[in-house]
Amino acid sequence: MRGGFRFIIALVIAGFSLITYWCKREANPVTGEMQHVNMSAEEEVALGLQAAPQMAQQYGGIHPDRQAGAAVQQIGQQLVQASGAGNSPYRFDFHLLADEQTINAFALPGGQIFITAGLLKHLKSKAQVAGVLAHEIGHVIGRHSAEQLAKAQLTQGLAGAAGIAAYDPNRPGRSVANAAVAAAVAKLLTLRFGRDDELESDRLAVKYTGAAGYDPRAMIQVMQILEQQGGGGRGPEFLATHPNPGNRVGVLEEEIQKQYPSGLPGGLSQ
Repeated sequence: MRGGFRFIIALVIAGFSLITYWCKREANPVTGEMQHVNMSAEEEVALGLQAAPQMAQQYGGIHPDRQAGAAVQQIGQQLVQASGAGNSPYRFDFHLLADEQTINAFALPGGQIFITAGLLKHLKSKAQVAGVLAHEIGHVIGRHSAEQLAKAQLTQGLAGAAGIAAYDPNRPGRSVANAAVAAAVAKLLTLRFGRDDELESDRLAVKYTGAAGYDPRAMIQVMQILEQQGGGGRGPEFLATHPNPGNRVGVLEEEIQKQYPSGLPGGLSQ
């Protein structure tokens, strides 16, 4: 394949990827934010339900303690009903996973939310549990998975175009190096957006915990607990899957001050 023709093909692929990404925009049904997504809310729900059993199995399945699982479900549904999440098109369900060693919580698109027993045992109050679950609700409401899927398709398209344009049949080793650079750039883009997602979820969680009657400052306590657990070696998986944007405690404090300029109301559950 000649270099000029190869370059034209690369441009076509890159252009198609960019146009597809930028043209697929719609307003978030809860936040009103315009987002680049390539699936409907109904498709998000279906995808989450399909993936939920496999994800649970990776963490030892659902915890056999039904009472503890019901408590997690109750706190989660309380958050949903007290916030805009209850008016969203998503079907929220909260699961306690059997894994006692892994410290993690995560959300699948459409409303399937998980917390491991390993994380739950380190939390000291219902408000702290609510803070973790509210953060994951924020990921669902923010449609972060759908956004990440759209961005992944864009970066894959651009990386593929770069690989085609850079391919040199006379110097295949150089082509491999160029492809590795393109993949690294794609990874950096995804990581940056992931950090933005964390900040948005933190801000939404402050709103959701307060609306449900929980003290949002418990989220700061959760961050401190996670930092303590990460002090002796490989940190909690939660901190690996939830990239730290720098000073999340500071961001939480600023958001609490912003949403409650006159101070937090009395009677919040600690």
